[in-house]
Amino acid sequence: MRAIIVEDEIPAREELEYLIEAYSGIEITHSFDDGLDVLKFLQEQETDVIFLDINIPSLDGMLLASTISKFTKRPYIVFTTAYKEHAAQAFELEAFDYVLKPYDEKRIATMLGRLEAAYERDQTEANIQTSRPNAAVQEMEVHSKSSNRINLKKNDKIIVTDVNDIYYAEASEKVTLVYTLHEEYTMQMSITEFHTHLPEDMFFRCHRSYTVNLTKIREIVPWFNQTYILRLKGLNTEIPVSRSKVKAFRQIMQL
Repeated sequence: MRAIIVEDEIPAREELEYLIEAYSGIEITHSFDDGLDVLKFLQEQETDVIFLDINIPSLDGMLLASTISKFTKRPYIVFTTAYKEHAAQAFELEAFDYVLKPYDEKRIATMLGRLEAAYERDQTEANIQTSRPNAAVQEMEVHSKSSNRINLKKNDKIIVTDVNDIYYAEASEKVTLVYTLHEEYTMQMSITEFHTHLPEDMFFRCHRSYTVNLTKIREIVPWFNQTYILRLKGLNTEIPVSRSKVKAFRQIMQL
């Protein structure tokens, strides 16, 4: 896993490099102190993750991240900053994490562990999609999209479930958590793969980490940067609609 660090303060950059090397197997290939230099680099080379300060010269971190979010192949972005007030915007850009300075060693170590796990999960998912384009069978035997049933697993039991009973699904490390009104199921597959087994006219991938049953939406609440939070019937959970999915969501919901 390759990474670049974008930080114009040498002590902060050196500390971050030390922590990354101490708590992960991530390879730091380049360091930058200017946003435009990063953009030029990414136009010629790829990286897996960017540790990105916000207050940097030429092109600040938020503008740089916004540009990167439009890339076909997007690296993970971990913001490293002393400013709390940009956290909501970072979330809308689907940043992997938002780490505040001064660095907390345990916080960094935990983040790096999650980052490596997410990378491994996504690489495995990509390999499955490449080698098994019709991947429809894992530990659970999912019925075809034309069926109204889907097999979910709980405590080693297979629960035949009406797809309309599913409210939403959430990515969690290497698995997908599936929620009905009263139950939670853990599926041994990525949320991307799980979503492919659901009816397209009923379920919407509203965020990198969420897919939601459109028929279960109770409220659509306006949120930051013209995005939305979804509240579902009978549940207290709030589901985000990411900025990249807003246009499609508005069209589907005729907003």
